[in-house]
Amino acid sequence: MRFAKTVLGLSGLSGLALASFGMAASASAQMLDPEKPEDALEISKRLQCGVSADEPAVYHWSGNIYGRSPGVRDKLLFKGEGMNIRRCVEVEDPVRGKGWRLISREVMLMLDPDTGEVVDEWENPYTGETVAVMQIHNDPVNGRPNFAKGADGTPFELSTLREAGPFVFIPFEVPLFYRNPLAGGYQDAVGNMYHAMEIFDFSALKEELYDGSTPTAYPMISWVRVSPWAPWMKMGGRPGQMVFNAMGRKLPGGFEELPDVLKSEIRENYPIYESAPPKDDTRRNETTWTKYKKLTDAARAEMEQNAKVAGGED
Repeated sequence: MRFAKTVLGLSGLSGLALASFGMAASASAQMLDPEKPEDALEISKRLQCGVSADEPAVYHWSGNIYGRSPGVRDKLLFKGEGMNIRRCVEVEDPVRGKGWRLISREVMLMLDPDTGEVVDEWENPYTGETVAVMQIHNDPVNGRPNFAKGADGTPFELSTLREAGPFVFIPFEVPLFYRNPLAGGYQDAVGNMYHAMEIFDFSALKEELYDGSTPTAYPMISWVRVSPWAPWMKMGGRPGQMVFNAMGRKLPGGFEELPDVLKSEIRENYPIYESAPPKDDTRRNETTWTKYKKLTDAARAEMEQNAKVAGGED
């Protein structure tokens, strides 16, 4: 235990006192067992959540964003800086008992690889067209409720958890294949489904992650996403994909510990992302594709309304 190690470095205590301190530290640590469903559920909550529903957690990550096109060398398109602010709320089911649910929103900025500045307009190297960049800002990004047992009665488990010395590794692969909100109603016949994969790899100190006497843990994360071209890139039907690779951690200091470029951009242009969504949030999740559709539809509607006003129709 860290406290016990600190005490052992002090010279004025007798052997009996040292032993007493060590026993007290061991007793105070409520070590969780990932083999037990209730403890596994608590470990997953400590991995994801903040101190409480009223004190949200902030994850931060940074990395590179590449373009990959057949027959062309991969291109570093942007540096990326991202964050997710989240709270976990307690939920209760009459059969499955108490559990928790993740409620969050997230921002990821596209930065110039050379200057580190936020990119608002970008010359697409594949098309030569200059396009407006839509920074990733999804609200909400929520999870399903988690309980110690599933709807079919199977116990909750962290099936990918692996211990290695003092560390715990928990990888999650999330294959995505669903109807693209920007495509038509005939995707089953002609394709154009949204097809991507996200990979979340968590790592933490076993001593910290399993110690249930503290309210949460502060793991590290690596994140990879392989996805179609972002819609704002206006790539049309060109083959290829984007590859995101980033690393980060849950921040003990919360929002204020984020890099300045994220804090200033959020406060200026995305102020609601300084706090997590409300505890009772039941909205449908947002993605880059649904956000692009929402903003594009709103812009088109405004243009049509302005045209009507200019033409004297209103």
